Amino acid sequence: MSRIAKRFSDLAAQARGALIPYLEAYDPDRETSLALLRAMPAAGADLIEIGMPFSDPSADGPVIQAAALRGLKAGATLAGVLDMVAAFRQDDADTPIILMGYVNPVESYGYERFCKDAVVAGVDGVILVDLPPEEADVIEAPAKPPGLLSSALLPLPPRQSGWVMCCLMLRALSIMSVLLA
Repeated sequence: MSRIAKRFSDLAAQARGALIPYLEAYDPDRETSLALLRAMPAAGADLIEIGMPFSDPSADGPVIQAAALRGLKAGATLAGVLDMVAAFRQDDADTPIILMGYVNPVESYGYERFCKDAVVAGVDGVILVDLPPEEADVIEAPAKPPGLLSSALLPLPPRQSGWVMCCLMLRALSIMSVLLA
């Protein structure tokens, strides 16, 4: 059972919802964002979503856009974000980590390499907000062998298992669903 599935199973047994905070990697710098990441589980985080800084975060509002730019100015790279997750995993083997970002950096890094490196670092899932569902096989296929959960924006209705995240873009509501293995 994946960390995500186990966490949601545990939450269901407790009849409570999940607290899933968001952290933009490297904002304002690697050390501070790593310290914040490490503090989140003790503060009540059930799962943690980490933003992968990108220069054109079109699905995000001005606050996260500014955080992404600060992260990039602080030297964020995809490899650096994965390294930050690996450092977090040295102290926490249980809290599920989901990376959220855009397809361009992952495509440049290489889909297979990204999926393998993400799993080695301790990432449990990835959401690529600008990857259309009809093109999602570019990440879903390489994500399966190492056991990484992936998601793109999906049309209504949401899939039957998993959790749902709504994303408002240009007055159109889309549904994002991460399937539980």
